[in-house]
Amino acid sequence: QVQLVESGGGLVQAGGSLRLSCAASGRIFSTSAMGWFRQAPGKAREFVAAINWRGGIEYADSVKGRFTISRDNAKNTVYLQMNSLKPEDTAVYYCAADLRYGSSSRHEYGWNYWGQGTQVTVSS
Repeated sequence: QVQLVESGGGLVQAGGSLRLSCAASGRIFSTSAMGWFRQAPGKAREFVAAINWRGGIEYADSVKGRFTISRDNAKNTVYLQMNSLKPEDTAVYYCAADLRYGSSSRHEYGWNYWGQGTQVTVSS
């Protein structure tokens, strides 16, 4: 019923920028929370950022000050602006939507829907 379509991944040099987009379609309320996770080869999926329907925001310490999450409720779209990229930011980035009531946004098991992932590669 719900589909998340991501775009914006690619290859960039260290210090550069990328903007990821995730558009939600189907039967989902505009009040749904949305967020971003990432997973590097051989590592667990980790929290990056999340935003709720009122604009409340959380960031992982590793990206705070460099990444910015935002959303356009009219378009059911969430964005992740990534600046000052580092090689350690290289990962597959996943969009998530619809955080279950009472769940922490930082835990992957609290989210109902996921995008297919988009590759971000940062070269030295």
